[in-house]
Amino acid sequence: MYLGLDLGTSGLKGVVIDDAQRIVAEATAPLTVSRLKDGWSEQSPADWIVAAEAVLNALPAEARAAIRGIGLSGQMHGATLLDAADNVLRPSILWNDTRAHEEAARLDADPRFRAVTGNIVFPGFTAPKLLWVKAHEPAIFAKVAKVLLPKDYLRLWLTGEHAAEMSDAAGTSWLDTGAREWSDDLLSATSLDRRVMPRLVEGSAPTGELRPELASRFGLPKGVVVAGGAGDNAAAGIGVGVVKAGQAFVSLGTSGVLFTANEGYRPDAATAVHTFCHALPGKWHQMGVILAATDALNWFANLAGADAATLTDGLGPLSAPGNTRFLPYLGGERTPLNDAAIRGAFIGLEHATGRSSATRAVLEGVTFAIRDCRDALAATGTQITRLLAVGGGSRSDYWLSAIATALGTPVSVPVAGDYGGAFGAARLAIMATTGAGAEIATPPAIARTIDPVAALTGAFDAGHVRYRAAQTAIKGLT
Repeated sequence: MYLGLDLGTSGLKGVVIDDAQRIVAEATAPLTVSRLKDGWSEQSPADWIVAAEAVLNALPAEARAAIRGIGLSGQMHGATLLDAADNVLRPSILWNDTRAHEEAARLDADPRFRAVTGNIVFPGFTAPKLLWVKAHEPAIFAKVAKVLLPKDYLRLWLTGEHAAEMSDAAGTSWLDTGAREWSDDLLSATSLDRRVMPRLVEGSAPTGELRPELASRFGLPKGVVVAGGAGDNAAAGIGVGVVKAGQAFVSLGTSGVLFTANEGYRPDAATAVHTFCHALPGKWHQMGVILAATDALNWFANLAGADAATLTDGLGPLSAPGNTRFLPYLGGERTPLNDAAIRGAFIGLEHATGRSSATRAVLEGVTFAIRDCRDALAATGTQITRLLAVGGGSRSDYWLSAIATALGTPVSVPVAGDYGGAFGAARLAIMATTGAGAEIATPPAIARTIDPVAALTGAFDAGHVRYRAAQTAIKGLT
């Protein structure tokens, strides 16, 4: 059997699969985020270890005894700083921490960063956080001997090895994404060098073995292989079988992600598309990221005094976008705006705007934001021929019908099951342990496919034009 551990922001999940990739056991442990100041978001790495211990203890003993490999997935971009003895120097600064926005802008103004990494330097990425620590906590910066990403701190605990893999490293602003190696120039620009970075491996490669004392403590065999693993979205891509050009998934979770696989490296930083290494050798992926998907729907549900499912279940068949428009920028936006200051809005409210029409406007607003991501991906030459829907929002057929119609692409829904980061990490554990490759990352069985509503294509095209006009109009007002 094979274990995938997914270190998320709100919890750590473990999934055990067998040789046939059937899920035989799973467990979760909660995590909390510390927000000491506005824009700050931190976690204690010690809490990740406690959560991992809880998950391992919660898995059935017979499953633990059969584990041959472990894969890791996790939240990206977090700055976990260690001294020469591997002691944690301060709480990890997470992906959604925006304190380093000035440092990010300064690095992004240096043309080397976009040229080498293929990406904008976003405030949530790792490199600007180290500049912030150097400026505001110089005594800590002086002691930094290793910089690890969150899941790679778990790896250190599991194996004693300092290692990272390509998909996660691509979100640091230090990786030469095309060459798949650390950039000495970019490290030097943040007063660092390769000595503080972990060694790099591919996500499907082994990085070490489980420490004997942990194997004995938790009832695992000796010699359990720990795979490189993947950043959370790349791991989800492995989980849903998005590993070839033209394949894509849309994730309707708290945030929204439009994720595509690529055989080659095709960056276009100006689009605010993320171009990262995939978790498999010789493959890359691109993502358009919006910061509020189901988060926007849940915000409106709270405002309306109803739960989200109640709001969406009664909408009936897809209808044309109305006069009321919603811009889902509750906490800024990534793709394609790269604007941390912009905020959301309802526009076109009228007497006829009721709860149902406002709900449709929220779903349409997120849908049009995803279309913006599709258009940004298309500007790099990436075409989507197959789209899977995952995440909590995929339970709404109305929403999926809107997305299919707005994008002009059929949207398929997998059969019930867990195809997230932990499952993808477990697949990477199989690869690292057995030598298997991308061929085992097969797409899931499809429960249903929702086609575009041809009669409404023109209405959604026009609705997107009005959405973009509203987007332009509110810039600087919010």
